[in-house]
Amino acid sequence: MPVVSTRAIALNGVDGALVHIEADLSSGLPGFSIIGLPDAALGEAKDRVRSAALNSGVELPARRVTVNLSPAAVPKHGSGFDLGIAVAALASGGTVPAHSVGDTVHLGELGLDGRLRPVHGVLPAVLAAKRSGARRVIVPTGNVDEASLVSGIDVVGLPSLREVLIRHGAELDAEPCEPVMRPGSGGGAAAGDATSSADLADVVGHPDAIDALVTAAAGGHHVMMLGPPGAGKTMLASRLPAILPDLDAEAAIEVSSVRSLCGEPVDALITRPPFEAPHHSATMASLVGGGSGLVRPGAISRAAHGVLFLDEAPEFSATVLDALRQPLETGWITIHRARTVARFPAQCQLVLAANPCPCGNAGTIDGDCTCTPIMRRRYLGRLSGPLLDRIDVHLGVRRVSTAHLIGSSRGERTTADARAAVVAARDVAAERWAAHGHRLNAQVPGAVLRAAPWRLPATARAPLDRALERGALTMRGYDRVLRLAWTVADLAGAATPSLEHVGAALYLRKGVQ
Repeated sequence: MPVVSTRAIALNGVDGALVHIEADLSSGLPGFSIIGLPDAALGEAKDRVRSAALNSGVELPARRVTVNLSPAAVPKHGSGFDLGIAVAALASGGTVPAHSVGDTVHLGELGLDGRLRPVHGVLPAVLAAKRSGARRVIVPTGNVDEASLVSGIDVVGLPSLREVLIRHGAELDAEPCEPVMRPGSGGGAAAGDATSSADLADVVGHPDAIDALVTAAAGGHHVMMLGPPGAGKTMLASRLPAILPDLDAEAAIEVSSVRSLCGEPVDALITRPPFEAPHHSATMASLVGGGSGLVRPGAISRAAHGVLFLDEAPEFSATVLDALRQPLETGWITIHRARTVARFPAQCQLVLAANPCPCGNAGTIDGDCTCTPIMRRRYLGRLSGPLLDRIDVHLGVRRVSTAHLIGSSRGERTTADARAAVVAARDVAAERWAAHGHRLNAQVPGAVLRAAPWRLPATARAPLDRALERGALTMRGYDRVLRLAWTVADLAGAATPSLEHVGAALYLRKGVQ
Protein backbone atom coordinates (compact mmCIF):
# COMPACT_ATOMS: atom_id res chain seq x y z
CA MET A 1 0.00 0.00 0.00
CA PRO A 2 1.38 3.50 -0.80
CA VAL A 3 2.47 5.89 1.92
CA VAL A 4 -0.49 7.48 3.72
CA SER A 5 -0.24 11.11 4.71
CA THR A 6 -2.22 13.43 6.96
CA ARG A 7 -1.38 16.79 8.51
CA ALA A 8 -0.70 18.49 11.86
CA ILE A 9 0.81 21.77 13.08
CA ALA A 10 4.19 22.32 14.76
CA LEU A 11 4.12 25.46 16.92
CA ASN A 12 7.16 27.65 17.39
CA GLY A 13 6.20 30.60 19.55
CA VAL A 14 2.99 32.08 18.18
CA ASP A 15 3.90 30.89 14.68
CA GLY A 16 3.06 27.47 13.33
CA ALA A 17 4.33 25.29 10.49
CA LEU A 18 2.34 22.68 8.60
CA VAL A 19 3.67 19.17 9.23
CA HIS A 20 2.92 16.18 7.01
CA ILE A 21 2.56 12.96 8.99
CA GLU A 22 3.50 10.06 6.69
CA ALA A 23 2.93 6.42 7.62
CA ASP A 24 4.49 3.49 5.75
CA LEU A 25 4.17 -0.29 6.23
CA SER A 26 7.19 -2.46 5.58
CA SER A 27 8.13 -6.10 5.95
CA GLY A 28 9.81 -7.37 9.05
CA LEU A 29 8.97 -7.84 12.68
CA PRO A 30 6.03 -5.77 13.94
CA GLY A 31 7.21 -2.44 15.27
CA PHE A 32 6.40 1.23 15.51
CA SER A 33 8.93 4.01 15.05
CA ILE A 34 8.60 7.79 14.78
CA ILE A 35 11.20 9.87 12.96
CA GLY A 36 11.43 13.53 12.02
CA LEU A 37 12.96 15.35 15.04
CA PRO A 38 10.39 14.49 17.76
CA ASP A 39 10.95 15.49 21.37
CA ALA A 40 10.65 13.10 24.32
CA ALA A 41 6.89 13.57 24.77
CA LEU A 42 6.30 12.99 21.07
CA GLY A 43 8.59 9.96 21.06
CA GLU A 44 6.26 8.32 23.61
CA ALA A 45 3.30 8.73 21.25
CA LYS A 46 3.69 5.21 19.87
CA ASP A 47 2.71 3.70 23.22
CA ARG A 48 -0.29 6.02 23.61
CA VAL A 49 -1.38 5.32 20.03
CA ARG A 50 -1.15 1.55 20.43
CA SER A 51 -3.22 1.47 23.64
CA ALA A 52 -5.73 4.03 22.34
CA ALA A 53 -6.26 2.03 19.15
CA LEU A 54 -6.86 -1.23 21.02
CA ASN A 55 -9.34 0.43 23.40
CA SER A 56 -11.12 1.99 20.43
CA GLY A 57 -11.83 -1.42 18.87
CA VAL A 58 -9.10 -1.38 16.21
CA GLU A 59 -5.53 -2.61 16.00
CA LEU A 60 -2.40 -1.28 14.41
CA PRO A 61 -1.15 -3.28 11.42
CA ALA A 62 0.87 -6.35 12.45
CA ARG A 63 3.85 -5.12 10.43
CA ARG A 64 6.58 -2.58 10.85
CA VAL A 65 5.04 0.93 10.89
CA THR A 66 7.29 3.91 10.24
CA VAL A 67 5.87 7.38 10.84
CA ASN A 68 7.74 10.35 9.42
CA LEU A 69 7.08 13.95 10.49
CA SER A 70 7.99 16.15 7.54
CA PRO A 71 9.78 18.52 7.16
CA ALA A 72 12.27 16.73 9.38
CA ALA A 73 14.28 19.90 10.09
CA VAL A 74 11.38 21.53 11.99
CA PRO A 75 11.39 20.65 15.73
CA LYS A 76 8.16 19.03 16.96
CA HIS A 77 7.08 19.27 20.57
CA GLY A 78 4.36 17.87 22.76
CA SER A 79 1.56 15.34 22.52
CA GLY A 80 -0.61 17.28 20.08
CA PHE A 81 0.60 15.04 17.23
CA ASP A 82 -0.91 11.88 18.78
CA LEU A 83 -4.16 12.01 16.82
CA GLY A 84 -2.49 12.62 13.48
CA ILE A 85 -0.01 9.78 14.07
CA ALA A 86 -2.80 7.36 15.03
CA VAL A 87 -4.96 8.28 12.03
CA ALA A 88 -2.05 7.96 9.58
CA ALA A 89 -0.92 4.62 11.04
CA LEU A 90 -4.43 3.13 10.97
CA ALA A 91 -5.08 4.47 7.46
CA SER A 92 -1.92 2.74 6.26
CA GLY A 93 -3.46 -0.55 7.38
CA GLY A 94 -6.77 0.16 5.63
CA THR A 95 -8.88 0.95 8.71
CA VAL A 96 -9.96 4.22 7.06
CA PRO A 97 -9.62 5.36 3.42
CA ALA A 98 -6.33 7.12 2.77
CA HIS A 99 -7.94 9.86 0.67
CA SER A 100 -10.19 10.84 3.58
CA VAL A 101 -7.36 11.86 5.92
CA GLY A 102 -5.05 13.58 3.46
CA ASP A 103 -6.54 17.08 3.50
CA THR A 104 -7.43 17.24 7.22
CA VAL A 105 -5.33 18.71 10.03
CA HIS A 106 -5.47 16.61 13.22
CA LEU A 107 -4.69 18.10 16.65
CA GLY A 108 -5.07 16.31 19.98
CA GLU A 109 -3.53 14.11 22.64
CA LEU A 110 -4.67 10.52 23.05
CA GLY A 111 -5.53 8.96 26.38
CA LEU A 112 -4.93 5.26 26.81
CA ASP A 113 -8.71 4.74 26.75
CA GLY A 114 -8.93 6.30 23.29
CA ARG A 115 -10.45 9.59 24.36
CA LEU A 116 -9.05 12.84 23.00
CA ARG A 117 -7.55 15.17 25.57
CA PRO A 118 -7.30 18.95 25.08
CA VAL A 119 -3.89 20.41 24.25
CA HIS A 120 -2.26 23.82 24.63
CA GLY A 121 -1.91 26.27 21.77
CA VAL A 122 -4.93 25.20 19.72
CA LEU A 123 -5.83 28.77 18.74
CA PRO A 124 -2.46 29.64 17.13
CA ALA A 125 -2.32 26.14 15.64
CA VAL A 126 -5.69 26.53 13.90
CA LEU A 127 -4.63 29.99 12.72
CA ALA A 128 -1.47 28.47 11.23
CA ALA A 129 -3.54 25.72 9.59
CA LYS A 130 -5.82 28.30 7.99
CA ARG A 131 -2.88 30.37 6.73
CA SER A 132 -1.33 27.24 5.20
CA GLY A 133 -4.47 26.62 3.14
CA ALA A 134 -6.08 23.83 5.17
CA ARG A 135 -9.87 23.66 4.99
CA ARG A 136 -10.66 21.29 7.86
CA VAL A 137 -9.21 20.65 11.31
CA ILE A 138 -10.24 18.00 13.84
CA VAL A 139 -9.67 18.85 17.50
CA PRO A 140 -10.70 17.35 20.86
CA THR A 141 -14.16 18.34 22.07
CA GLY A 142 -12.51 20.22 24.94
CA ASN A 143 -10.75 22.51 22.45
CA VAL A 144 -13.61 23.11 20.02
CA ASP A 145 -14.71 26.45 21.51
CA GLU A 146 -11.20 27.82 21.27
CA ALA A 147 -10.62 26.46 17.76
CA SER A 148 -13.94 27.87 16.55
CA LEU A 149 -12.70 31.41 17.24
CA VAL A 150 -10.89 31.17 13.89
CA SER A 151 -13.21 31.83 10.99
CA GLY A 152 -12.76 30.54 7.46
CA ILE A 153 -11.89 26.95 8.35
CA ASP A 154 -14.12 23.98 9.16
CA VAL A 155 -13.57 23.00 12.81
CA VAL A 156 -14.73 19.55 13.93
CA GLY A 157 -14.67 18.66 17.63
CA LEU A 158 -14.76 14.96 18.50
CA PRO A 159 -14.43 13.15 21.85
CA SER A 160 -12.46 10.02 20.92
CA LEU A 161 -10.25 8.29 18.38
CA ARG A 162 -13.15 5.95 17.54
CA GLU A 163 -15.35 8.92 16.57
CA VAL A 164 -12.55 10.34 14.44
CA LEU A 165 -12.19 7.04 12.58
CA ILE A 166 -15.95 6.86 12.04
CA ARG A 167 -15.82 10.42 10.71
CA HIS A 168 -13.22 9.29 8.17
CA GLY A 169 -15.32 6.34 7.03
CA ALA A 170 -14.27 3.44 9.28
CA GLU A 171 -16.85 0.65 9.58
CA LEU A 172 -17.31 0.94 13.34
CA ASP A 173 -20.38 1.35 15.50
CA ALA A 174 -20.65 4.58 17.47
CA GLU A 175 -20.38 4.16 21.23
CA PRO A 176 -21.24 6.65 23.98
CA CYS A 177 -18.15 8.55 25.09
CA GLU A 178 -17.84 11.25 27.71
CA PRO A 179 -15.47 13.90 26.34
CA VAL A 180 -12.54 15.22 28.33
CA MET A 181 -13.19 18.92 28.97
CA ARG A 182 -11.02 21.75 30.25
CA PRO A 183 -11.98 24.08 33.10
CA GLY A 184 -13.92 27.03 31.67
CA SER A 185 -12.23 30.39 31.31
CA GLY A 186 -13.62 33.73 32.31
CA GLY A 187 -14.66 34.72 28.79
CA GLY A 188 -13.48 37.87 27.09
CA ALA A 189 -11.61 39.39 30.01
CA ALA A 190 -7.92 38.89 30.32
CA ALA A 191 -7.05 36.01 32.57
CA GLY A 192 -5.99 37.20 35.98
CA ASP A 193 -7.30 40.71 35.35
CA ALA A 194 -8.44 41.92 38.76
CA THR A 195 -8.28 45.59 37.83
CA SER A 196 -11.52 45.90 35.87
CA SER A 197 -13.58 47.00 38.92
CA ALA A 198 -10.99 49.50 40.19
CA ASP A 199 -12.03 53.05 39.29
CA LEU A 200 -9.66 55.93 38.73
CA ALA A 201 -11.88 58.10 40.95
CA ASP A 202 -10.69 56.05 43.94
CA VAL A 203 -7.30 57.75 43.61
CA VAL A 204 -7.18 61.01 45.57
CA GLY A 205 -4.38 63.49 46.03
CA HIS A 206 -2.61 62.72 42.75
CA PRO A 207 -4.20 64.87 40.02
CA ASP A 208 -0.89 65.42 38.21
CA ALA A 209 -0.07 61.72 38.30
CA ILE A 210 -3.52 60.87 36.91
CA ASP A 211 -3.06 63.36 34.06
CA ALA A 212 0.34 61.84 33.31
CA LEU A 213 -1.16 58.34 33.38
CA VAL A 214 -3.87 59.38 30.90
CA THR A 215 -1.18 60.86 28.65
CA ALA A 216 0.80 57.62 28.80
CA ALA A 217 -2.30 55.59 27.97
CA ALA A 218 -3.24 57.84 25.05
CA GLY A 219 0.13 57.49 23.36
CA GLY A 220 1.27 54.05 24.51
CA HIS A 221 4.20 55.49 26.48
CA HIS A 222 6.22 53.70 29.17
CA VAL A 223 6.06 55.07 32.73
CA MET A 224 8.42 55.26 35.70
CA MET A 225 7.01 56.15 39.15
CA LEU A 226 9.30 57.13 42.00
CA GLY A 227 7.95 57.61 45.51
CA PRO A 228 7.95 56.30 49.09
CA PRO A 229 5.99 53.20 50.16
CA GLY A 230 2.28 53.84 50.51
CA ALA A 231 2.23 56.80 48.14
CA GLY A 232 -0.10 55.07 45.68
CA LYS A 233 2.22 53.80 42.94
CA THR A 234 0.61 50.35 42.76
CA MET A 235 -2.88 51.87 42.90
CA LEU A 236 -2.11 54.09 39.93
CA ALA A 237 -0.51 51.30 37.90
CA SER A 238 -3.38 48.88 38.51
CA ARG A 239 -5.84 51.41 37.05
CA LEU A 240 -3.93 51.94 33.81
CA PRO A 241 -5.42 48.90 31.96
CA ALA A 242 -8.96 50.09 32.73
CA ILE A 243 -8.46 53.37 30.86
CA LEU A 244 -7.04 51.65 27.79
CA PRO A 245 -9.48 51.01 24.91
CA ASP A 246 -10.71 47.55 23.96
CA LEU A 247 -8.37 45.45 21.84
CA ASP A 248 -8.93 45.39 18.10
CA ALA A 249 -9.41 42.06 16.32
CA GLU A 250 -5.73 41.51 15.50
CA ALA A 251 -4.56 42.34 19.03
CA ALA A 252 -7.28 40.16 20.55
CA ILE A 253 -6.08 37.21 18.47
CA GLU A 254 -2.47 37.76 19.60
CA VAL A 255 -3.37 38.08 23.27
CA SER A 256 -5.66 35.05 23.14
CA SER A 257 -3.00 33.01 21.31
CA VAL A 258 -0.43 33.74 24.02
CA ARG A 259 -2.94 32.72 26.72
CA SER A 260 -3.58 29.50 24.81
CA LEU A 261 0.16 28.75 24.62
CA CYS A 262 0.38 29.29 28.37
CA GLY A 263 -2.18 26.53 28.88
CA GLU A 264 -5.08 28.76 29.88
CA PRO A 265 -8.46 27.83 28.34
CA VAL A 266 -9.76 30.41 25.88
CA ASP A 267 -13.44 30.10 25.02
CA ALA A 268 -13.78 33.69 23.75
CA LEU A 269 -11.38 36.24 22.35
CA ILE A 270 -9.82 38.39 25.06
CA THR A 271 -10.98 41.94 24.37
CA ARG A 272 -9.53 43.83 27.34
CA PRO A 273 -5.83 44.71 27.73
CA PRO A 274 -4.04 42.27 30.06
CA PHE A 275 -2.20 43.27 33.23
CA GLU A 276 0.88 41.38 34.40
CA ALA A 277 2.75 42.11 37.64
CA PRO A 278 5.52 39.53 38.18
CA HIS A 279 7.35 39.34 41.50
CA HIS A 280 10.82 40.84 41.69
CA SER A 281 12.31 37.35 42.11
CA ALA A 282 11.26 36.48 38.53
CA THR A 283 13.94 34.88 36.37
CA MET A 284 14.80 35.98 32.87
CA ALA A 285 12.92 33.01 31.37
CA SER A 286 9.77 33.86 33.33
CA LEU A 287 9.93 37.54 32.34
CA VAL A 288 10.92 37.43 28.66
CA GLY A 289 10.20 33.76 27.88
CA GLY A 290 12.27 30.68 27.23
CA GLY A 291 12.87 27.55 29.27
CA SER A 292 14.42 24.22 28.42
CA GLY A 293 12.80 22.17 25.68
CA LEU A 294 9.58 23.82 24.59
CA VAL A 295 9.95 27.62 24.59
CA ARG A 296 7.19 29.28 26.62
CA PRO A 297 6.09 32.93 26.56
CA GLY A 298 7.13 35.14 29.46
CA ALA A 299 5.39 37.91 31.36
CA ILE A 300 6.21 40.52 28.72
CA SER A 301 4.36 38.42 26.12
CA ARG A 302 1.42 37.74 28.43
CA ALA A 303 1.20 41.52 28.84
CA ALA A 304 1.21 42.15 25.07
CA HIS A 305 -1.16 44.99 24.13
CA GLY A 306 -1.61 45.64 27.84
CA VAL A 307 0.47 46.64 30.86
CA LEU A 308 3.58 45.05 32.37
CA PHE A 309 4.01 46.39 35.91
CA LEU A 310 7.30 45.86 37.70
CA ASP A 311 6.83 46.91 41.31
CA GLU A 312 9.99 47.43 43.35
CA ALA A 313 11.85 47.55 40.04
CA PRO A 314 15.37 48.01 41.53
CA GLU A 315 14.91 44.68 43.33
CA PHE A 316 14.79 42.85 39.98
CA SER A 317 18.01 41.41 38.65
CA ALA A 318 19.80 43.97 36.49
CA THR A 319 20.36 41.32 33.81
CA VAL A 320 16.65 40.50 33.76
CA LEU A 321 15.67 44.16 33.46
CA ASP A 322 18.13 44.82 30.66
CA ALA A 323 16.67 41.91 28.71
CA LEU A 324 13.56 44.09 28.25
CA ARG A 325 15.40 46.76 26.29
CA GLN A 326 15.29 45.18 22.82
CA PRO A 327 11.66 43.92 22.91
CA LEU A 328 10.49 47.34 24.16
CA GLU A 329 11.91 48.85 20.98
CA THR A 330 10.75 46.22 18.48
CA GLY A 331 7.48 45.02 20.05
CA TRP A 332 8.58 41.38 19.64
CA ILE A 333 10.70 39.00 21.70
CA THR A 334 12.75 36.53 19.69
CA ILE A 335 14.23 33.58 21.58
CA HIS A 336 17.01 31.65 19.88
CA ARG A 337 17.73 28.00 20.56
CA ALA A 338 20.14 25.57 18.93
CA ARG A 339 17.51 24.17 16.55
CA THR A 340 14.82 26.80 16.48
CA VAL A 341 13.88 30.45 16.84
CA ALA A 342 10.63 31.24 18.69
CA ARG A 343 8.84 34.59 18.35
CA PHE A 344 6.31 36.11 20.75
CA PRO A 345 4.55 39.50 20.82
CA ALA A 346 5.94 41.99 23.33
CA GLN A 347 4.24 45.27 22.47
CA CYS A 348 3.15 46.44 25.89
CA GLN A 349 3.30 49.45 28.17
CA LEU A 350 6.01 49.06 30.78
CA VAL A 351 5.32 50.62 34.18
CA LEU A 352 8.18 50.70 36.68
CA ALA A 353 7.74 51.62 40.34
CA ALA A 354 10.60 52.30 42.73
CA ASN A 355 11.27 53.75 46.16
CA PRO A 356 13.66 56.73 46.36
CA CYS A 357 16.10 54.74 48.50
CA PRO A 358 16.42 51.28 50.12
CA CYS A 359 14.51 52.31 53.26
CA GLY A 360 11.97 54.32 51.23
CA ASN A 361 11.91 57.38 53.47
CA ALA A 362 14.07 59.76 51.43
CA GLY A 363 12.21 62.99 50.78
CA THR A 364 9.33 62.28 53.19
CA ILE A 365 8.33 64.81 55.85
CA ASP A 366 7.92 62.49 58.82
CA GLY A 367 10.27 59.72 57.73
CA ASP A 368 13.81 59.30 58.98
CA CYS A 369 16.01 58.13 56.12
CA THR A 370 19.11 56.29 57.25
CA CYS A 371 20.50 55.68 53.77
CA THR A 372 23.75 57.31 52.73
CA PRO A 373 23.99 59.05 49.34
CA ILE A 374 26.07 56.20 47.94
CA MET A 375 23.42 53.70 49.07
CA ARG A 376 20.73 55.68 47.23
CA ARG A 377 22.82 55.90 44.08
CA ARG A 378 23.54 52.16 44.14
CA TYR A 379 19.88 51.36 44.73
CA LEU A 380 18.52 53.38 41.81
CA GLY A 381 21.62 52.56 39.78
CA ARG A 382 20.27 49.03 39.37
CA LEU A 383 17.98 50.55 36.74
CA SER A 384 20.39 51.00 33.86
CA GLY A 385 20.60 54.21 31.86
CA PRO A 386 19.68 52.51 28.56
CA LEU A 387 16.50 51.09 30.13
CA LEU A 388 15.48 54.42 31.68
CA ASP A 389 16.17 56.13 28.36
CA ARG A 390 13.30 54.09 26.93
CA ILE A 391 10.87 55.39 29.55
CA ASP A 392 8.87 58.38 28.29
CA VAL A 393 7.03 59.50 31.44
CA HIS A 394 8.81 59.94 34.79
CA LEU A 395 6.51 60.61 37.76
CA GLY A 396 7.24 61.67 41.30
CA VAL A 397 4.52 60.29 43.60
CA ARG A 398 4.21 61.73 47.11
CA ARG A 399 2.24 60.45 50.05
CA VAL A 400 -1.29 61.78 50.45
CA SER A 401 -1.86 64.17 53.36
CA THR A 402 -5.01 64.85 55.36
CA ALA A 403 -5.62 68.02 53.34
CA HIS A 404 -6.18 65.92 50.21
CA LEU A 405 -8.97 63.99 51.90
CA ILE A 406 -10.97 66.99 53.12
CA GLY A 407 -14.19 67.61 51.21
CA SER A 408 -14.25 64.39 49.17
CA SER A 409 -13.11 60.82 49.42
CA ARG A 410 -12.97 60.37 45.63
CA GLY A 411 -11.07 62.03 42.83
CA GLU A 412 -12.62 64.14 40.11
CA ARG A 413 -11.66 61.98 37.12
CA THR A 414 -13.41 58.65 36.64
CA THR A 415 -12.21 55.68 34.62
CA ALA A 416 -14.99 56.21 32.06
CA ASP A 417 -14.00 59.84 31.50
CA ALA A 418 -10.33 58.98 31.20
CA ARG A 419 -10.98 56.11 28.79
CA ALA A 420 -13.12 58.36 26.58
CA ALA A 421 -10.28 60.88 26.38
CA VAL A 422 -7.77 58.13 25.62
CA VAL A 423 -9.93 56.62 22.88
CA ALA A 424 -10.47 60.02 21.24
CA ALA A 425 -6.75 60.82 21.29
CA ARG A 426 -5.82 57.39 19.91
CA ASP A 427 -8.34 57.75 17.09
CA VAL A 428 -6.74 61.06 16.08
CA ALA A 429 -3.25 59.54 16.17
CA ALA A 430 -4.32 56.43 14.22
CA GLU A 431 -5.83 58.57 11.47
CA ARG A 432 -2.74 60.79 11.31
CA TRP A 433 -0.20 57.96 11.13
CA ALA A 434 -2.28 55.53 9.02
CA ALA A 435 -0.18 56.21 5.92
CA HIS A 436 2.96 55.20 7.88
CA GLY A 437 1.40 51.99 9.25
CA HIS A 438 1.24 53.06 12.90
CA ARG A 439 -1.61 53.56 15.36
CA LEU A 440 0.10 55.03 18.43
CA ASN A 441 2.37 58.03 18.78
CA ALA A 442 4.88 55.91 20.70
CA GLN A 443 5.31 53.67 17.63
CA VAL A 444 6.21 56.42 15.13
CA PRO A 445 9.92 56.46 14.16
CA GLY A 446 11.82 59.61 15.02
CA ALA A 447 12.85 60.06 11.39
CA VAL A 448 9.19 60.56 10.49
CA LEU A 449 8.61 63.09 13.27
CA ARG A 450 11.69 65.09 12.30
CA ALA A 451 10.87 65.23 8.60
CA ALA A 452 8.30 67.20 6.65
CA PRO A 453 5.35 67.51 6.97
CA TRP A 454 5.50 66.56 10.69
CA ARG A 455 8.62 68.52 11.68
CA LEU A 456 7.77 71.08 14.36
CA PRO A 457 8.63 74.77 13.92
CA ALA A 458 11.95 75.89 15.37
CA THR A 459 10.19 77.97 18.03
CA ALA A 460 8.20 74.96 19.28
CA ARG A 461 11.16 72.60 19.51
CA ALA A 462 13.63 75.16 20.92
CA PRO A 463 13.65 73.64 24.45
CA LEU A 464 14.31 70.23 22.97
CA ASP A 465 17.18 71.46 20.82
CA ARG A 466 18.81 73.15 23.82
CA ALA A 467 18.42 70.00 25.95
CA LEU A 468 20.04 67.91 23.22
CA GLU A 469 22.93 70.36 22.84
CA ARG A 470 23.57 70.36 26.61
CA GLY A 471 23.57 66.55 26.71
CA ALA A 472 20.48 66.47 28.92
CA LEU A 473 18.76 64.30 26.26
CA THR A 474 20.00 61.53 24.04
CA MET A 475 18.84 61.32 20.45
CA ARG A 476 16.47 58.55 21.49
CA GLY A 477 15.17 60.77 24.30
CA TYR A 478 14.73 63.64 21.83
CA ASP A 479 12.51 61.50 19.62
CA ARG A 480 10.56 60.21 22.60
CA VAL A 481 9.79 63.72 23.79
CA LEU A 482 8.54 64.53 20.29
CA ARG A 483 6.18 61.54 20.44
CA LEU A 484 5.04 62.59 23.90
CA ALA A 485 4.40 66.13 22.67
CA TRP A 486 2.13 64.82 19.93
CA THR A 487 0.17 62.87 22.56
CA VAL A 488 -0.18 65.95 24.77
CA ALA A 489 -1.44 67.89 21.74
CA ASP A 490 -3.92 65.14 20.82
CA LEU A 491 -5.41 65.21 24.33
CA ALA A 492 -5.66 68.99 24.15
CA GLY A 493 -7.38 68.86 20.76
CA ALA A 494 -4.55 70.71 18.98
CA ALA A 495 -3.68 69.99 15.35
CA THR A 496 0.06 70.15 16.00
CA PRO A 497 2.22 70.49 19.14
CA SER A 498 3.03 74.02 20.27
CA LEU A 499 5.79 75.29 22.54
CA GLU A 500 3.50 74.69 25.52
CA HIS A 501 2.90 71.06 24.54
CA VAL A 502 6.62 70.44 24.00
CA GLY A 503 7.35 71.98 27.40
CA ALA A 504 4.76 69.74 29.07
CA ALA A 505 6.25 66.69 27.33
CA LEU A 506 9.76 67.67 28.39
CA TYR A 507 8.57 68.07 31.99
CA LEU A 508 6.96 64.60 31.93
CA ARG A 509 10.18 63.17 30.53
CA LYS A 510 12.53 64.88 33.00
CA GLY A 511 10.15 65.55 35.91
CA VAL A 512 11.88 63.43 38.60
CA GLN A 513 15.39 63.20 37.22
